Amino acid sequence: MKRRKFIMNSAMGTLALTIPVIRSFGSNFSPNYAIPKRVLGKTGEKLSIIGFGGIMLNDNPQDFANELVAKSYELGVNYYDVAPSYGNAEERLGPALKPYRKNCFLACKTGKRDAEGAQQELENSLRLMQTDHFDLYQLHALSSVEQVEQVFAPGGAMEVFEKAKKDGKVRYLGFSAHSVDAAMLAMKNYAFDSILFPINFACWNAGNFGPQVYAEAEKQGMGILALKAMALTRLGDGEEKFYKNVWYKPILDEEIMKMALKYTLSKNITAAVPPGKNTLYLKALEFMDGFGEITAEETAKLTELSQATEPIFMHA
Repeated sequence: MKRRKFIMNSAMGTLALTIPVIRSFGSNFSPNYAIPKRVLGKTGEKLSIIGFGGIMLNDNPQDFANELVAKSYELGVNYYDVAPSYGNAEERLGPALKPYRKNCFLACKTGKRDAEGAQQELENSLRLMQTDHFDLYQLHALSSVEQVEQVFAPGGAMEVFEKAKKDGKVRYLGFSAHSVDAAMLAMKNYAFDSILFPINFACWNAGNFGPQVYAEAEKQGMGILALKAMALTRLGDGEEKFYKNVWYKPILDEEIMKMALKYTLSKNITAAVPPGKNTLYLKALEFMDGFGEITAEETAKLTELSQATEPIFMHA
């Protein structure tokens, strides 16, 4: 019990002062830094194994967005993800990414379940992102079987998805989900190119949340993109957020953070999108310098920590 408490307290510790500020971004990366890339399912597209979560830009200045995107691109990040629900992130990411757009894989989402709403969001997102197409367009945050049924029903969002692909406005189709049942039904209903899903050590080991979805996606040869790899647990009642764009409690101990990210990326995952805070994203990029697979000892430590952690997602 004492060791469990120690590990838990470590995970909830504070980040070391080595986190680079934006204007000294390159200081913690070796001269020959090269972020690994992996193929996204059957698409043939090679993505950086750390993705740029556009939510980081929400409510931040345009200069901040411009510099963070430029430095990310310099380091080899070519996978960028955004959504209309991320505040003004699209407005910031569009101009920042424009100089590099042709060499990047841009993913966007819609939270609308009906065709009319999805069409409006698609057109508005294309306008704000200053692009004529998205490489990946996704149903955003499917959270129930009912939502999945709605998008596939007559007049549902999937009508827009299929037409947009036919018209060249999107290249690949996918979805994100925070529900095992919703994800499993979506994969049963359609041959999606990708899934964006929480693949997290605590959810996996203590919450039975992830293994079944991962297995089905892998069976279908889908591209698997990971959320919440660096998450620890839920915020307690009345507990203040670590940051406005991160609704859960992230791991703040560097050693455990790196192990958790390695745990996720040691599976057949194309890429992981870090939490919506630039310092955590930068730290994830640092970890890719000499990245290696997780060891048996590291896995054992995370398994022990998961037994003392309430996962952010659970499945019965």
